[in-house]
Formats: sequence, structure tokens, C-alpha cells
Amino acid sequence: MNGAKAFFGLFAALALMVSGMLPAPVMAWGGYGHRTTGEIALANVKPETRAAIERLLLNEQALGTPECPLASLQDATVWPDCVRRTRWRWGYTAAWHYRTTPICEAYNPRANCSGGNCVTAQIERNQRLLADESLPAPIRLEALAFMVHFVGDIHQPLHSGDKDDRGGNDRRTAYGIVPNMNMHWIWDGALAERAITSTDGPMVRAYSAEERAEYGGGTAADWGRESWQTARDFVYRTAFDTDPCASELPNETALTQEDIVEAVPIAQRRIRQAGLRMAALLDDAFAPGPLPEPERSR
Repeated sequence: MNGAKAFFGLFAALALMVSGMLPAPVMAWGGYGHRTTGEIALANVKPETRAAIERLLLNEQALGTPECPLASLQDATVWPDCVRRTRWRWGYTAAWHYRTTPICEAYNPRANCSGGNCVTAQIERNQRLLADESLPAPIRLEALAFMVHFVGDIHQPLHSGDKDDRGGNDRRTAYGIVPNMNMHWIWDGALAERAITSTDGPMVRAYSAEERAEYGGGTAADWGRESWQTARDFVYRTAFDTDPCASELPNETALTQEDIVEAVPIAQRRIRQAGLRMAALLDDAFAPGPLPEPERSR
């Protein structure tokens, strides 16, 4: 599933990389990355949108998920991964977190989304639920959490493109000097953390109109296509130093420090895009007027 400053000292870099190896459920951008997208969004929504979000959050207890807090927009960005651990109640949402197209096939926005069970469809569906003020507040709060989480998911390249390896989960990949990770985990955790902590200026801030125009825009299908293309043209090509579609790939590889430095600005861009596009969806959902209509692409 975005120039960077000089690397941290070796000890600090090792500590960061090892932190990415700690057992945790697989989730795009990891908790730190997801929460950062929410912080970017909150810094860029309209004041009335922020107030509306705060009102919805007052309904947290009605969702019946005390093990998964939902007291802030940042909590909302990780809530769907937290509740998914309770499989008897939330297991049916697992397919909503991705919409993978093989990188060696043409991207098809209509494929792999039977019954709307994919990330693009669920972004659209949950934005519409959030916008519908006739619905009970707890339903809209749940939709808020799903929508903002899935905006983060779709911007992680390996949630949209892979090569028959479950979004890179089946490719054992070393991250610098840290062995035995996998490619998906690296983009979720260590690389996202590296990208966020190595920006020249603060990533969480109010962005200018020009920056919002640069990073924003498009539909969920467009964002999925961007991630698929990034997976095809950068993630796999860099990890294996070859055209990933010219032959079969080994099940094991390594990212060098040079690879990581090259990947950081790509990860930074995807995280910024996710936060600013999330802000636009939130403003649209809470704006007066007709309800948003999903793209008729399935």
C-alpha cells in the first residue's frame, strides 16, 4: 500500500525498524499512519465539519465496542481494524479493506468487488450513510469510522496491487538490517513511520489551497488506480530490482537503505493525499444539500 532528511543514527533507525516487527494485526499504514491521516484531515476540515464530528462522537457508547475506543477522529481511523478482531461480530468486514488487482493485468475498477465488498465501494457507501441525517447517530458514527479508515487503506499501494502474494504479505522482505519482515508489513509500519517522522516540515498542519489542489481530488476508484500503479511501477520493481511482470519473483527479497530513501517521499505523498482527501469527503458529507451518489462502477 509518498527529499527525506538524513537517516537517524544507527541505533535510532534500528529501534524504529524493530518496532515495525512487533506482533500486531496487519493494517494499512499501521496505527501511527492511520492516526496521522486523521490528524491531517482534522487540521483541514471546515470548523462546522469539526463541530459535527464532535457531536457524532458523543454516541460512542451506543456502538457497544468498549474494547475499541471511538472518542476522536484519530480513534476512528483505527477503529475498523480494532473491531475486526472480534470475528463473530465484525469478520464480515474483512474484504472491505482492499481491492486488489494483479499488477501484471490491466487495472479494472469493476473487478474484485462482488456485492460492494471492497474498499472503493465501502468508501462511497459509508460517506453516503454519514451524510444521511435521517439515520440514527450511532449508524452515522460507525460510517464515519469506516470511511476515514478506508481512505487510509486505499492509499497504501499494496491494498490495490499485488502479484499473487496477498498484497505482499507472502513476500519475506528484509528492511535494511532487519530481517524476516514482509513487504506489506514494511509499507504499513516501518516505512510509514519513517516517512512521517522525516518530513522537512510538519506533516500535520493546515495546507494551502494550492497544496490541497495538488494532493486532493479524484474518486475512490482513482485513488485505487494510483495505488495499483505505485505497486506495479515502484514497490515491486524496487524490491526485486527487475520488471516484476517479466518473470516469476522469488518469495524473499530485501530493501536496501537506498531503496528505503527512495520510497520515503512516495509514502509521504500517499499519507498527505489520504489526509486531505479525507478532509474533502468529510466536508462534503456534512455539507447541506443532496446526498452523495456512489459511482456506478460495479
